[in-house]
Amino acid sequence: MAFTKKNEEAVSPVIGVILMVAITVILAAVIAAFVFGMAGNVQKTKVVSVTLTRTNANTVSALFQGGADASSTTNINFSVAGVPKGDMCLLADGCTGGITVGCRTTFAASKPSQVLVIGSFSDGTTQVLLDQLI
Repeated sequence: MAFTKKNEEAVSPVIGVILMVAITVILAAVIAAFVFGMAGNVQKTKVVSVTLTRTNANTVSALFQGGADASSTTNINFSVAGVPKGDMCLLADGCTGGITVGCRTTFAASKPSQVLVIGSFSDGTTQVLLDQLI
């Protein structure tokens, strides 16, 4: 009875080499994308806070609580179910000289309503600050 031994030692090294080459190619592509600017311009997220509270069945109150980018906030717009309700500069109670921490705004919104709050900033950018069902 003759026993033959199969030589399968080369399978693992070949797979290892293929994986190493694949990893090297992927890393090179990612690094090239960043070096040559192919990753695109990623905008910095602004850090500001607005909270919504329901004052009664038909009214919502918004409070500007500030944040790291509060000083660059030029306006805050509100819409309820896609219908614009105005902005904080026009609706604010007790706010003079622009939007400051503590500005409060009330606007009509039946219960429940999807309220979208969008902030505008001095660098010309806009950002969704809050999207809440209230």
